[in-house]
Amino acid sequence: MAPIHRTLSLGIIIARASAFHTPAAANKSSIVIDPTTNSLSSRSSVASAALGNGGNNGNPTRQPMARRMIGSILDLLSGGDGGMISPQQALKGRGEKMAGITGLRHYVLKNDIEEVPPGYEVCVFGNGCFWGSEKAMWRLPRGIHSTSVGYCAGYTPNPTYNEVCSSMTGHTEGVRVVYNPAEISYVDILRMFWESHDPTQHMGQGNDRGSQYRSGVYYFNDDQRRLIESSKGAYEEALGNRKIRTEIASASDYDAYGGLWYYAEPYHQQYLAKPGSRPYCSAQPQGVSLPQFESWAPKDLVEKYRPKLPESFWKQHGPKRGCSIVRFDNEPISESSY
Repeated sequence: MAPIHRTLSLGIIIARASAFHTPAAANKSSIVIDPTTNSLSSRSSVASAALGNGGNNGNPTRQPMARRMIGSILDLLSGGDGGMISPQQALKGRGEKMAGITGLRHYVLKNDIEEVPPGYEVCVFGNGCFWGSEKAMWRLPRGIHSTSVGYCAGYTPNPTYNEVCSSMTGHTEGVRVVYNPAEISYVDILRMFWESHDPTQHMGQGNDRGSQYRSGVYYFNDDQRRLIESSKGAYEEALGNRKIRTEIASASDYDAYGGLWYYAEPYHQQYLAKPGSRPYCSAQPQGVSLPQFESWAPKDLVEKYRPKLPESFWKQHGPKRGCSIVRFDNEPISESSY
């Protein structure tokens, strides 16, 4: 579906969806592309409320589900698999950083979510709805300094949630993990990434459809690239040779678009740990374990990246088939539990 058609459809869907939250007398809306800015704009207060005014206002415990529904419906209208918008067609975006992120501390771990202490490293991935994906990472029992959710691997600078849900920015919902490699290996995080979703699904997870829910993992150095590619081959075989559709790309591929990563709105950060949050998760873990590290790791990387979480952890706390992360405690897993 061409972007202008997608946007007009968005206006119709919002007008109908808003009836669940707004009196019928006020239920008049349209969404258009502003030709001077190539950005989404609203012509009614109802549409503005339904979209959360760029994601920074509105009721954060109610509106995300409406926007998520709208994005998935738009994908179905466009043919089902979502596809990817081109950089030339993507929304223009803005130069201003997401409000409320500077100085924001992790709701559970209490550390500044932007901070990367000396010696710590960063990894970024997307595997469906970022609420549950993030929770799986902050619950790891050691070495996690912070997690955050955002929009990655797209073309629109500093996008908002409603823009990403339109599939017109090219981003996927992502998770950024800041971790201490002396306490937890990149391979431990990579294993949780693979096992927490179904990477064979194209442009979505479960009921969430569209390029904004695609599986992707992004590397910052050549070691990460090699480990990602090797583990992908091993996991594909473990899944019965079903083709993995995960996007694998260098973070530097997105430098031309302002960078790989943009933080999501503050209310999305550690969403599932907050009072009033909806226990939503659409990821589709397959209940299949990544094969033993030594069987697939490049030989020259074995010692440096050997897993630090034992198999007893994965047997007790590894993802099971179907999404269950929403039922678990918010605190990191105790090492005494495995």
